Amino acid sequence: MTITIRRASPNDAAAYAHLMSDPAVFGGLMQMPYPDEELWRMRLAETCAPGKIDLPLAAELHGDVVGSSGLHPVGPATRRRHAMTLGISVARAAQGRGVGSALMAAMCDYADRWIGALRIELSVYTDNEAAIALYRKFGFEIEGTYRGYAMRDGCYVDAYAMARLHPNPPQISGVAAAT
Repeated sequence: MTITIRRASPNDAAAYAHLMSDPAVFGGLMQMPYPDEELWRMRLAETCAPGKIDLPLAAELHGDVVGSSGLHPVGPATRRRHAMTLGISVARAAQGRGVGSALMAAMCDYADRWIGALRIELSVYTDNEAAIALYRKFGFEIEGTYRGYAMRDGCYVDAYAMARLHPNPPQISGVAAAT
């Protein structure tokens, strides 16, 4: 089984809408039921626009998109340029097969080695044990709990705030750190 990770494009809109239409997927995300292909096309076009530092990724198995992820700036605040936010989804049939790990590895590599992000943040429902285990595997730690964070299937549910600090922050090559 070979998992292919590649940059997503607006051409993936139909695959993203299909992926997000599964209650086993959108129930763990901030997505809504009945996803719209055109909305996904617009979202992907926005994140893929020239000059954007967002990283939208698609995971493929046997040519089918079975996972998606995104690494995005937390917002326009200059003093938060060192932080990125992360989102990830994996199709029900591909869960537990390494797709999430492949996406996380690619995003952490991009954040650490190519854009020098100091901090990656995410939120995850407190009952999403598989996702929490995946995030911990990549160095994320729980920083707090959001009470009544989101409406899901008729109930308000809690979420954890998790973050990962760069394990080896960049320095100027050949220069020893000041002590």
